[in-house]
Amino acid sequence: MILPVPEANFTQFLCDAKRATYAAQDESTKVKPILKGSHQLEYRQGALLYRDIYYGGEFFVGQETVYFKDQPVWAMCYAGGLVADVDAGDTPEIYAFLRDALKAVSIKAPFRGPEEYEQGSLDYSNRILGNVARFSGVEMINREGKPIYQLHYSGGILKD
Repeated sequence: MILPVPEANFTQFLCDAKRATYAAQDESTKVKPILKGSHQLEYRQGALLYRDIYYGGEFFVGQETVYFKDQPVWAMCYAGGLVADVDAGDTPEIYAFLRDALKAVSIKAPFRGPEEYEQGSLDYSNRILGNVARFSGVEMINREGKPIYQLHYSGGILKD
């Protein structure tokens, strides 16, 4: 399958959706989950629908899917979270920083956050292979050079 809209429009939609959902913590994007025990966020522009379904918190697993006229056309799976020895009391600060980094998603790489992002003692990095058609990546957050969060992701355009 090829994208049903021009790639520039599609990547702009992905960036808009990602900024408006988890990164923004906008209650209006939360919907009743279709899968028991999950969290579900949705964002729509015209015929395009972005749906993010995930499980967990400190460690989480999920899938983002983009639909065009109710047909899935693109998806990304992800899994990650705090590394084992991080104090759970740091969770709110770390995830607030992550959301700030995710708001800086770019049209050039509309998967997670930017390649690099820093704020105070925290730094975010995102290593990406591929493009919107097929990609994978790893994002990390370090505090003063020590890893405190890691996530792996992959996805692309769906083909029958």
